[in-house]
Formats: sequence, C-alpha cells, structure tokens
Amino acid sequence: MKVAYLNADRGIPVLGEKGASVHVRAFTTALAALGHDVALVCSRAGSGNPPPPVRMLELPPAADDAAFVATCRRLGVDEVTAPADLVLRGELARLVNDQTLAARAAAALAAEGFAPDLLYERQALFHSAGVELAAAAGVARVLEVNAPLVEEQARFRDLRLRDEAQAYEDRSLNGADLVVAVSEEVRQHVLSRGVADRRVIVLPNGVDTASFAPAAALRAGIEIRERHGLGDDPVIGFVGSFKPWHGMDFLLDAFMRLTAVHGTARLLAVGTGPMLGEARARAEAAGLGGRVVFTGEIPHAEVPGHLAAMDFTVAPYLPRDDFYFSPLKVVESLAAGRAVVAPRIGQIEALVSHGETGLLYPPGDLAACVARLTVLLDNAALRARMGARAAERASRDWDWTQLAGRVLAHPALAGLPAEHLPPPATARGGQ
Repeated sequence: MKVAYLNADRGIPVLGEKGASVHVRAFTTALAALGHDVALVCSRAGSGNPPPPVRMLELPPAADDAAFVATCRRLGVDEVTAPADLVLRGELARLVNDQTLAARAAAALAAEGFAPDLLYERQALFHSAGVELAAAAGVARVLEVNAPLVEEQARFRDLRLRDEAQAYEDRSLNGADLVVAVSEEVRQHVLSRGVADRRVIVLPNGVDTASFAPAAALRAGIEIRERHGLGDDPVIGFVGSFKPWHGMDFLLDAFMRLTAVHGTARLLAVGTGPMLGEARARAEAAGLGGRVVFTGEIPHAEVPGHLAAMDFTVAPYLPRDDFYFSPLKVVESLAAGRAVVAPRIGQIEALVSHGETGLLYPPGDLAACVARLTVLLDNAALRARMGARAAERASRDWDWTQLAGRVLAHPALAGLPAEHLPPPATARGGQ
C-alpha cells in the first residue's frame, strides 16, 4: 500500500531530537517495515538523525503577502500592526500556509509518481489541509492526535486566534475516517469535539524494541558508565525534558533524602530543557556535584546505551488534572529492561504494572517516591526480575510495527482493497 504521511508542523523537524520527531520517524519506519511504500510530506526536515526509510518531501511554508493581508482582513486583524506581534504573526503564517498546503502536497506527490492509497496525518495547530488532500485523492484519512493542541497552546504558550484555532481543529477532527488518540485522556478530548466513538482508538507511544533490547545496548551501557565515572555504583536514571511538570525538582528532593542512607547511589539525568541550568546549580549547591550527572541533550540513537547504564529509571511527573501524555521515555525504559518508578497518573498506570514492571506512588508524595526508590536500590534481584518482565511486555505490546499494524487493520479503514491491508501477521519485537 502507498501511504502518504503528512506532518505540517514546522515545530516538529523530522530528523530532530524531540519526542515528537522520534514519533514521526518511528511510525513511518514501522509502516515501511510492514512492506508499505511511504511518502513523508513535512514542513521541516531538520537534521541530527538518519532519515527513515521513506520518501521525504519537504515543503517549507512559502511567504505570500497577498494571502497574509487577505487573511488579516477576513479575521478583522490590522494587517499593518499584526507583523509586530510575533505570536499573532506566527498564527497568521500557519493559516496562510494551510490555504495552499493541500495543493502543494498533491503536486509534490504527483511529481514523485506517488498516488496514495491512504493519508496518515499528525495533527497540527491551525491546519486542516489534510481533509482537502485526502478528498482530492479519494482516499481514507487517519488523524493522529497527541494532545489537545488548542488548550495546550493557550495554557502553556500564547494564543491570539483561539476561535480560529478551534475551528480548524474541529474541521480536522471531524474530517477523519479514523482518529488515533495517544492516550485515553486525549480520546476523551476528541469525543468532546463531536467525533463518533467508533472512529476513535487509543494508541500509546511505541518503541523500536530491537534497538532498545537490553542485550543490544549492553556494550554501550558499559562505555557510558566508564565515560561518567559511575563504576559499579547503583544508578537511578532520568530521561526526559527539563520542564516544570517533568518533576526534576521533585526528583532532586527525593535524591537528597536518599543520599543520607545510600551513600553510593548516583543519578544519571539525560535530556535538556529550560530548567536544566537551574537543576545543575541546585545539585551543586546541595553538594551533589559528584553524585548527579547531567548529560544534556544526546542523539536519540544513544538513548538505549544510556538506559543500559542505569539500574532503573524514574519518571517523576508532578500532579495535574489533565495529564494526557503518553510518556515515550517510560515505554523506552521498559523496553530496555529497566523497572520504572513513577506516579499513579494518566496513562502511566496502564504502562507500568505496579510490583511487576515497576513501582508506583501517589502523585506528589515525596516520602512514597523515596520509599519506592529505596526498595529498588536495596534489591538488585527484584529490579532485575521487573526489568525482564518490562522488556517482555514492551516487545509484546508496544513495538512500533505492531502498533502500526493495529491502525491499518481497524474496521474504519475496511474500505481499502484487500491488497492494501496489512499482512496477516505483523512484525513484533523487531523480528
């Protein structure tokens, strides 16, 4: 089958290090592994990682002054002063890009000699061109939704044209034959926008289980321990973004309590973000400079090795009512055979089986988190057993090829000709 994958968000460079970038590469790679011909149409290719084994067609947004002015006038925005407002200008630029995106994508696909049998689209703020593109091609459209984007933008960033953003989101959602929600919380959001329940499925983040298998990264894990002088000390691992809700401050509080009892425990923190500098300074001020290692941003290909250098990991998310995430790093930790300590919140309860593949604690309960960390620090045999079960479950339930096969086999896409359906048995565990 020929699958056109549309990623219109310039904030998600396909070859970048973001979790969203990893998601795009991994899913298109999984489609290709299932034997499908994939054309990835994106607004920004980016750099930093090898491209997936697909046809990549980059369509950067083109400036169109006439369309910008027309859009301003349609929305009652002063086209003279609008460019001075960087947030508003960015929103208008997205709207202008969406006006021609379907036609440009169709032309690019035609130039490639690529007539799609299916359109798979990653939802993007202020974009609904996929509806038009699928209709023009006469194919079904799958829309992947990873967050309530309008609400997220309004809450954590700036959003000027909220009503317009919501109108585009609703058109995109209701113009899909199948909506793939990354978590149950996102599914509830999609249903609240009027999409029929039968057209919505939950598909969590997946993992390339072959690359993350414990044996595959063993040598790299030994090298990383040597690089950071970790020796044979027990290592607690964190992989993620240094943003407020990821809980690095909470984790440092927990680690400070642990050091009084576990004098050899180390913390290996992998990732970057706006709070990285603050976390480093806090660790130094607490006298933990030699006990906490901050790697900064690393290529995604090096994540398996860093996980192999850890004895177990912690995902210290802070309490919040709208935890709608599907934590990629939790799934990757489990696939790497690492038990996970995390709060009972959102999708984490479905990913981590308490007492089997990790240990859960009440969100925000520092004493309980420290107690769970202590249990695993004190019992190497227990964390090894949990890690083995974690890797087994990840291989069974979260391999990207298995998840991609589930999407293509959904009844909502039953109109595809028989020769376009996925193979009867999808690849699992990288086999």
